[in-house]
Amino acid sequence: MSAEDSSKQQGLLKAGDSLELTVDRMAHGGEGIGNAPDGRVVFVQGGFPGDVVQARVTKAKKSFAHAQLESVVQAGPHRVSSACPAAELGAGCCDFAELNPASEVAIKLDVLSDQLRRVAKLSEIPDVETINLNPQRGWRTRVRLGVDSQGRAGGRKRNSNEIVHEVACSQLAPGLVDGLVGPDARRFTPGSQVIAVLDSKGNRHVVETSKVPRGRRVEKVTTVIEGTGDVEELADGHHFNFPATAFWQAHAKAPDTYAEVIRTYLKDCPQAPGRQPLGWDLYGGVGVFVPAIAGSLGTPQEPARVISVDYSPAATALNQADLEQYDVDVVSERVEKVAAQLPGPTAVVMDPPRTGAGLDVVSTVASVSPQRVVHVGCDPATFARDIGYWNEHGFQVAHLTLVNAFPGTHHFEVIALLEPGVVEENEDIEEAAAL
Repeated sequence: MSAEDSSKQQGLLKAGDSLELTVDRMAHGGEGIGNAPDGRVVFVQGGFPGDVVQARVTKAKKSFAHAQLESVVQAGPHRVSSACPAAELGAGCCDFAELNPASEVAIKLDVLSDQLRRVAKLSEIPDVETINLNPQRGWRTRVRLGVDSQGRAGGRKRNSNEIVHEVACSQLAPGLVDGLVGPDARRFTPGSQVIAVLDSKGNRHVVETSKVPRGRRVEKVTTVIEGTGDVEELADGHHFNFPATAFWQAHAKAPDTYAEVIRTYLKDCPQAPGRQPLGWDLYGGVGVFVPAIAGSLGTPQEPARVISVDYSPAATALNQADLEQYDVDVVSERVEKVAAQLPGPTAVVMDPPRTGAGLDVVSTVASVSPQRVVHVGCDPATFARDIGYWNEHGFQVAHLTLVNAFPGTHHFEVIALLEPGVVEENEDIEEAAAL
């Protein structure tokens, strides 16, 4: 008997096998979860709760397997027709294109709760406020496009460098990529990256940059194709100017929403008598949260000082005229390098990248005993890992807000208010986060 026949007889899954299963729930990362006949958990890319699917195994491990959706045998209650033509061609933009928008927030809330229990080891999770940003389609005001060997721009296919250049993603705001993506679009330098931005004034800026490894940002503009390359955004009642390559929230409503949550979380923050209120704005970008921090911690009689830290030259190079009314110091450096050198804060706001803040940064911030910490996370696994670190250092979650800022995708934003509490034991956080 061959090894293949033996494997089939024993019912053990291996890469390449096809199986039918029912998707029970969603995992972090946008995969559906079902169970194979041999008892292993199977993560199915493209499956939603309630679906009965035919899926082909791409990777089989001792206790779990990953599979790719082949067909939907029976659609579950959450499945609808695709809302994204680019995703239908394989682009990795909208992995929730076939999920009913009315189901998104509840599914994302379940994913967050699961991560907080398993990774952060929280036995009790505070009630989570949810905010669903509109519009649900056409919300993205900035995009980075890949360019293929023939100079055609578009989104990349999932887990591939192949470009979907025929049609644009439905996330993109009207007019953002007109003439840039599609059959009659202009051509660009093969292998480059094209960044398109629609700013608050309605001006479009299109710049070309050199190719970088996937997942990394590039800030140096090679060519300005349209507009000035320097965008102007209005957020939280203030104007911000910065290069098109600098980070800015993709959803048009996100900056105002986050600033309002920060104000709510920092309202009536306890102050140290006889000391000027001081806020840290870590991973602060162009300083969009400075007004919220300064306004929450300070008063006209005793204005607050804010120290904003970010390593991005594109974000910190320009002086923001609308921030000159505040007592703000901008530090252009990586947070982990300078946090220990900063004066002790009253409160800290931190919006780290997808990789999270990490143990060293959390330890440093906790060691200076801020009265409150507002932690923003765009990845539930690394966010939950960081929450576990906060608990280890005596900070507990007082409030949570889930913002559906990336409709049509599995991504979402979480904002936590942390306050000093009782130190709890929290072992094996790194191991749990990797599961």
